[in-house]
Formats: sequence, C-alpha cells, structure tokens
Amino acid sequence: MKYLFLVAFVSTTIVGFSQSDSIKKKHLPYILFEKTIHDFGTLDYGSDATYEFVFKNTGKQPLIISNCQSSCGCTVPDCPKDPIKKNGIGKIRVRYNTTNVGAFSKTITITSNALNNPVVLTIKGKVKSKEESKPNP
Repeated sequence: MKYLFLVAFVSTTIVGFSQSDSIKKKHLPYILFEKTIHDFGTLDYGSDATYEFVFKNTGKQPLIISNCQSSCGCTVPDCPKDPIKKNGIGKIRVRYNTTNVGAFSKTITITSNALNNPVVLTIKGKVKSKEESKPNP
C-alpha cells in the first residue's frame, strides 16, 4: 500500500512539474524572422554588402537578445540592445566584407531569452575580383 502511495505521489509530482514547465514556456518570447537566409548573389569587390534581417517577437514577454555572434570576422552583425516588446518588430543588420574574393557562406548565431533559442541566420554570395569588378570603358 505504501508503495502504491509513493508511486502515485511521484507520478503526480512529475506531471505537475511538466505542466508547470509547459505553462512557463507559453509565456516566453518567440523570435520569428521573415527569413533566415539571404543570398547577395554576385557582388563587386569593395561594394556594400549589408542586409537587415527583420523579426517579430510573437511571444508574450519582452525579447532580450543577449548575443549576436558571426562565424568569422568578415561578417559584422548589429543587434538591438533594448528589449523587443510583445508583437514588436526588430532588425538585425549584417555587413559582409567584400574585399574577400570568392564564394562565401557565413552564419550569425542569435542568442536570446526566446523559446526558440538560438536562431542561426545565414548570408551567402560571391565576390568578384578587383579586375572583374572594374567597369569596361
């Protein structure tokens, strides 16, 4: 009898914690990007390669981005410093250094308090050489 009581108690406790955890998750922020991959196509050497990834906080609490980390020093992300309110819109600006010739595919990892943390963004394209980028007379 004591064994049955113990099993029932432990089962009820586990279910209670599981439901409590589910309830907490429902209230977390959620970062929803319009798109997570951007293809620059073919770029001229030394040209501007900047793109803004637009997102919305579809969760119920403010979204706080704690870190934006690129996969290399040639890619520079600029992330919002202030919390993004419920249903608020934000942008992550990413700039690629187009003095690196050739094909590229780089990632930016966004760390936040969102339920879907982390989110990985990707930029890709190809940079022409200096000679290829010169206008023909």
